Amino acid sequence: MPGLLSPILVQTPAAWRDCFAELRQQPRLAVDTESNSLYAYQEQVCLIQVSVPGRDYIIDPLSLPDLEGLGGLMADPAVEKVFHAAEYDLLSMKRDHGYQFAGLFDTMLAARILGWDHLGLGSILDQEFGIKVNKRFQRADWGRRPLPPEQIAYASTDTHYLLALRDRLERELTAAGRAAEARASFDRVAAVTPTPHAFDPDAFWRLLNGRRLAPQQNAVLRELYVFRDREAQRRNLPLFKVFANRTLVELAEALPRRVDELEGIYGLTSRVVSRYGRGLVGTVRRGLRAKPPEPPRRRARPPAAAVARFEELRAWRKRRAGERGVESDVIVSREALWELARGNPRSAAELAGINSLDDWQRREYGQELLGVLSRTRREG
Repeated sequence: MPGLLSPILVQTPAAWRDCFAELRQQPRLAVDTESNSLYAYQEQVCLIQVSVPGRDYIIDPLSLPDLEGLGGLMADPAVEKVFHAAEYDLLSMKRDHGYQFAGLFDTMLAARILGWDHLGLGSILDQEFGIKVNKRFQRADWGRRPLPPEQIAYASTDTHYLLALRDRLERELTAAGRAAEARASFDRVAAVTPTPHAFDPDAFWRLLNGRRLAPQQNAVLRELYVFRDREAQRRNLPLFKVFANRTLVELAEALPRRVDELEGIYGLTSRVVSRYGRGLVGTVRRGLRAKPPEPPRRRARPPAAAVARFEELRAWRKRRAGERGVESDVIVSREALWELARGNPRSAAELAGINSLDDWQRREYGQELLGVLSRTRREG
């Protein structure tokens, strides 16, 4: 196992040209990102770590907005990109840089397919290689500049060992006959699509989480939800650093008309009241004058027959997962179970129309799935 070397910080165009000249010669790249989601209203990728044999690069996109050529490497199927738990990193880079991805290897997904007990990178490195990762900087502000040297060193550990881990997982996947399954899983995560960041004032209903408010209290909660978003944008802070969801709900329940009535509400310390007290009271008053919003329509419940098929399929999946020693969704996703339950295919040809299934799943589980559905029809 290679020891950790001093990472190379890439913050100038000349340094990027040298870095890219080496990256483009490599058949595999270990990649990770760091973002500032805990410190900004709209998170952004603050570092891109790339490791190759013998070298760890820490690329600074905040100093280098033009990373010419990197997008081409990410999209090149001939260059394998090794991530651990890739989805968040891919969504972030697609959102910020418009990259597309092909030739992916996700070590976390591979470990899940093999039924490994440990899935976090730190736990895997400890278990498999005896590497202890210091978690001190997990919640660090990656948008600050200059970055402390120890924070840069920490960032490099996320990719330094990935290529060796990838090789070990590849050998086990091949030995277990799971390489095709893994490739299909990697291709699915490579196709993830980021959701544009757009504030929806009517998304406040999610804060209630089953709780019920009076119609006028709902109007107040909506106004508070808008107020929080506006303040978070103004101060460039994540929403939770302005007010917690629980704070907004308690305000809507209490309906304080004066600043002194804010006392005792969750999260409203004297400092927070000093900063926002008048704004909160004014927002509550505005909500009391607003027209109550219409509650969202409930989703129609699936037909009873489809629910029965889903439950039978889920029981089959749980049994199959237990036999393999993996989590249930490694066998078939919940989305696929519902598509099967609703579509109720009766033949291999109809099973081919279930888009949530991969080819390997049709080959390995197709007849079993059709059997479960057939039995459910007979029993129904």
